[in-house]
Amino acid sequence: MNSAVTVALWFVCFLSIMSKVGSTAARFLSVDYEISGRVQGVCFRMYTEEHARKLGVVGWVRNTRKGTVDGQVQGKEELVELMKHWLSKVGSPSSRIYQAHFTNEKEITKLEFTNFTTRY
Repeated sequence: MNSAVTVALWFVCFLSIMSKVGSTAARFLSVDYEISGRVQGVCFRMYTEEHARKLGVVGWVRNTRKGTVDGQVQGKEELVELMKHWLSKVGSPSSRIYQAHFTNEKEITKLEFTNFTTRY
């Protein structure tokens, strides 16, 4: 196979893959979360807001009276998945996450928030 044909085939494959990535990237998800463990008094909300803004997801975070942290995150599917991982496995440097509970995960057509905020 000559190099022109090889390049053409590579380009067709690349376009095919990119069209699939593009269709997945346009999908928005919304998910509620509640994180339990040592998550209050350790700057968990501040780090959550900072990480969410770095990823480009929107929503909110707050402390609960039960000693947990809860909130909602919305954004492109792959970014929401990254945020879920961070909430369940990473958190703030001094936090200790015992359980991450995600509920009401659903596809949405548009974002309901314009940024990510801490609620009081």
